[in-house]
Amino acid sequence: MDITEVRIYPVDDNEKLKAFATVTFEDVFVVRDLKIIKGNNGLFVAMPSKKCKDGSFKDTAHPLTNDFRKVLEDKVLAEYEQRSTQTEDISAD
Repeated sequence: MDITEVRIYPVDDNEKLKAFATVTFEDVFVVRDLKIIKGNNGLFVAMPSKKCKDGSFKDTAHPLTNDFRKVLEDKVLAEYEQRSTQTEDISAD
């Protein structure tokens, strides 16, 4: 399954949450509200989730294999880094 578009929506006022992402698959299916989070070991992508009655969270959409999770995370983080670099370049002008 090809990822055909990644859109990044930066969050400025949060120390850990850096951005939201929307990912389009093969130009026919969209998943919104992936989160780019700064953790202890660097950035990672959290899948969209909902809060359960017991207070825990359950992913509403997620990859079924570790291989595809890596592909998805790499593509989302690369787009985030590219956008961050572009924003820094604009701010420097």
